[in-house]
Amino acid sequence: MTKFVPLVALVAVLAGCGAHDTAPTADIGRISELKASFGSQFTVTEVAPTGIDPRVLAGQKLPDGMKFDPPSCAQFAAGQLVPPGTEGNMAAVSAEGEGNRHVVIAVETNEVVPVVEPGPDCRRVAFAGGPARGTVEVSEVPTIPDARTIGVHRVVQTVIDGKPRTGEVYNFSAHFGNYQVIVSANPLVLPNKPVAPVNVQRARDLLIAGVNAVRE
Repeated sequence: MTKFVPLVALVAVLAGCGAHDTAPTADIGRISELKASFGSQFTVTEVAPTGIDPRVLAGQKLPDGMKFDPPSCAQFAAGQLVPPGTEGNMAAVSAEGEGNRHVVIAVETNEVVPVVEPGPDCRRVAFAGGPARGTVEVSEVPTIPDARTIGVHRVVQTVIDGKPRTGEVYNFSAHFGNYQVIVSANPLVLPNKPVAPVNVQRARDLLIAGVNAVRE
């Protein structure tokens, strides 16, 4: 039975994993089971287990030169899902339908990834720079036993070809040991159709379902 060394035990406590004698185990490939939760009105694609793609896990990168308010919240607002250089594997399911895109990613890393906590002063962060501005705020997230969960709602307003544009995305994540389940949800921009509101409850439900599917 593998014992946590003190540093790993500290990280596990910070991640909300509790005190366990053995590290959590999971099968990230089982995230594919979530395909069955989407009806025929959705177009569903799957990414089989593969090496971590940093482009997918980089989060929604903001333009350079952003100023944050409060300034101390820049790291949280930047939305990095895993630190650069993190090694491991990932698998994913993506579904588009009902005016939304939902992406569920299961990640296994070679070591525990620190969880970036928003802190009491960072529950709502404003940012601005050049033609872009927006907000990053904490969003209600389900409680999952033996996992640390975080929810974030990001809104970006900018100008493209002289016209104002607004984009938003919800990110929910659950962290347990060397594993993460990440759910992102955003509205689709479709020709001649109004932008649909994000089905945030579906995204939250997918987080719970994703953890239940992969955790052993």
